[in-house]
Amino acid sequence: MTKLSRTFATRTSAAALALGLLAVSTAEAASWKFALEEAIDEVQGVYATQFKEYIEANSDNSVAIFPFGTLGESADVTELVQFGAIEFANASPGFMGSLIPELQVFLLPYVLPEEPDVLADFFATSPTINETLAAMYEDQMLTLIDMYPEGEVVMTTKEPIKSPDDLSGVNFRVMTTPLLVETYNAFGATPTPLPWGEVYGALQLNMIQGQENPMFFVESTKMYEVTDHITYTGHNNFTTAVIANGNFFNGLSEEDQELVRSAADAAFEHIIEYQQGLTEESEAKILESRPDMGITVLSDEEREPFRQAAERVRQSFIEMVGPSGAEVLEGFEADIEASRERVGS
Repeated sequence: MTKLSRTFATRTSAAALALGLLAVSTAEAASWKFALEEAIDEVQGVYATQFKEYIEANSDNSVAIFPFGTLGESADVTELVQFGAIEFANASPGFMGSLIPELQVFLLPYVLPEEPDVLADFFATSPTINETLAAMYEDQMLTLIDMYPEGEVVMTTKEPIKSPDDLSGVNFRVMTTPLLVETYNAFGATPTPLPWGEVYGALQLNMIQGQENPMFFVESTKMYEVTDHITYTGHNNFTTAVIANGNFFNGLSEEDQELVRSAADAAFEHIIEYQQGLTEESEAKILESRPDMGITVLSDEEREPFRQAAERVRQSFIEMVGPSGAEVLEGFEADIEASRERVGS
């Protein structure tokens, strides 16, 4: 299955003030709202801008983009989509895992392919993503519009990291999802769930000593100002999803549903191309601002203890989620292998 032929499966309480601000009349239904987990000039903002431009160039509909913080944090915007106060939002699996436990498969270390071309093909063609997981959004009154990678996750810490032993005693910020807690327990750290808005200050005050994110986000949010070392462990690639309110999407005409699908396809292709070289560019900007920043790329030999620890996380995922989790993980691995064969990697 390709992105163009995906099956978009259909899948509370929003604050009264937010609802009052966002409510629209029937006459204004063609003005759609799209909330992000990031700033407008970051990867999600670039995707949303391309999505908006496609919609507005090919219809009379319009899209208003709300960057991070405008309507609250990730949990807030997901709730607003569920409630129908906004039409679209980014909702990363790290935040959605509490609602759809199977989505935590994206957080499993050393499962997603590291090769960019294989990774892009996997997201575009995977039946596990575009059929199995898409169907799981139905119970949450959501429609999965798209999923895409945002970049290799790196660790930023106060001290150098070469092995799990170096994470001992490190309070490491994680998103509020059980599997990331399990991951950093396995890696030797003390996982500390925190909302993103509190992370910079917690690092500054030494309440935590580490966090993980793609390099572009480390640069744009200035995490390098409050940490001293960046480590490439190769353990994951940050994934985000674009979701829509299920009732809204089902209520669209066939023409508008196809418009949304085509806009997502165009934005997906654009964001994959946009990310080429983005990690390297972001690293260069960090070193320009802070030449003494320590940057380490772990060798295969140095990554092996982390890979061994990841096996424990894999078993925890299956135990947490049950047979459906095992099925999703099996499907993931089969789809990744199919992408490798297709790409020729």
